[in-house]
Amino acid sequence: MSDAKKLPDKVERIGRNLIHKGNIVEIYEDMMRLPDGREETYDFIRHKGAAAVIPVLPDGRILMVRQYRNALDAYTLEIPAGGRNSETEPTLECAYRELEEETGYHAERSDITFLLTLYTTVAFCNEKIDIYVARNMQKTAQHLDDDEYINVEAYTIEELTNKVYSGEIVDAKTIAGLMTYRVHMEEGQRQ
Repeated sequence: MSDAKKLPDKVERIGRNLIHKGNIVEIYEDMMRLPDGREETYDFIRHKGAAAVIPVLPDGRILMVRQYRNALDAYTLEIPAGGRNSETEPTLECAYRELEEETGYHAERSDITFLLTLYTTVAFCNEKIDIYVARNMQKTAQHLDDDEYINVEAYTIEELTNKVYSGEIVDAKTIAGLMTYRVHMEEGQRQ
């Protein structure tokens, strides 16, 4: 048995103060009571949630979006994704909308299937992203927001896996989505 501390019976939030309300997140300072009675301050970032989609072309290549990300001050290669319009919006609707907005491809809702759910940064943020796979898409047109500049690029799963391992793809939802998709794809080929 390890020397790790036993998990406490109860950690209690005794207060929450809104520090900043932005367009995407709300930042809070939480006052917490620990099992030993001490009080600590924790940071908490509230997010409405999001959806992402792996758009698969008939030839098996995957559509990716390259866009500038202010937090990194860099361009990133990602699967299309976006935040929900409200906390009650179904993530399937969000994925459906973001697919066409960012890539200029449309898929029927029946051609978009659920792949996995992930939480991006559990230590201080509740952002939850549902990731879907889209097939049988038709080309339409991008419907970008006024502040979005996105290039759409297509790659094989092998090329994308290499980009993950080389460090070119650094976005967590993209890495989790692509690697899970690859495993599902490989398992399907063995059946």
